[in-house]
Amino acid sequence: MSRFFTSTLASLEPYTPGEQLKRPDLVKLNANENPYPPAPGVAAAVAGTVEGLRLYSDLTANSLCSAIARHCGVSEENILCGNGSDENLLLALRAFCDENHPLAFADITYSFYPVLCDLLHIPMHILPLEDDFTIDLSKYCGLDETIVIANPNAPTSLLAPRDAIEEVVRSNPGHVVIVDEAYIAFAGPDASCVPLTKKYDNLLVVRTFSKSHNLAGARLGYCVGHPDLIADMNRVKFSYSPYNVNSMTQAAGLASINDEEYFRTVTAKICKTRDESAEKLRARGFRVLDSAANFLFVTSDKLACGEIFRRLRERGVLIRYFNAPRIDNYLRITIGTPEQMDRFFAELDAILQQ
Repeated sequence: MSRFFTSTLASLEPYTPGEQLKRPDLVKLNANENPYPPAPGVAAAVAGTVEGLRLYSDLTANSLCSAIARHCGVSEENILCGNGSDENLLLALRAFCDENHPLAFADITYSFYPVLCDLLHIPMHILPLEDDFTIDLSKYCGLDETIVIANPNAPTSLLAPRDAIEEVVRSNPGHVVIVDEAYIAFAGPDASCVPLTKKYDNLLVVRTFSKSHNLAGARLGYCVGHPDLIADMNRVKFSYSPYNVNSMTQAAGLASINDEEYFRTVTAKICKTRDESAEKLRARGFRVLDSAANFLFVTSDKLACGEIFRRLRERGVLIRYFNAPRIDNYLRITIGTPEQMDRFFAELDAILQQ
């Protein structure tokens, strides 16, 4: 770092994203991206914005918010859009936490939460997951702190029941509970907490177009919550980046979310491949957690997971290895197309047979 970097951030540990290698034969299963292309109408929608790029984008993202509201079964005033769920998480923490109001979250979860806390000088209250990596939500009841719960959780892939999350929301009426639903589309029916936003004014649900709507490169996410929460976050957003979602991304998001049939078809394909891949890994002696996401969290006693990761990387297959406490012998494997998963298993078998 330079000698000008502020001392208050000198100890900041930045978020480590999935590796982005450039090689023609690469099978990329390390960043939980969707392996299928965007909806058929997305390219034309993006091309149609070119003439208007001389103008600022719609700072309210009105058309997109209306479409998202219809998709979620809420009103437009319940929706806020941002550059991916990461920006929306930043806006939420900036609005609802500060040096005197900590954020509570699990010890094994999305690693961007502690980075945001360090960046914004927010105290952290970290609650360990259980030995089986499930989350005991009774520990979050009555905390009287802002809380963030990733559901399904990452990297563990496990889903917490909605009624248990509702009890956390109900028992913390003086603080916002953020539910990060980046992977909820792969969790099956009645898993989302979005319906609860009509009942509780302290619940904020954060979602992304990156996983289920095939738009990771567009950087688009949204929040669902009480209009007062949305107004608070807009107040923060308009103070530094009012035109934060560009016109091309808004058009891509609108075309994508309006194609419900494509969304359902692609999601079903990924869930089918996920379940088949989990069984194939179990047949090879891996322990595989029950996944409600578009990835698998696995471990093996046949070969150290760090070594499996390294050897697969040498063979042009990228998965995710976390050299972190409690999960340093686990791998996270994004679900690709059936062809990509065939390549993964072929290379894995070659490694295991060495």
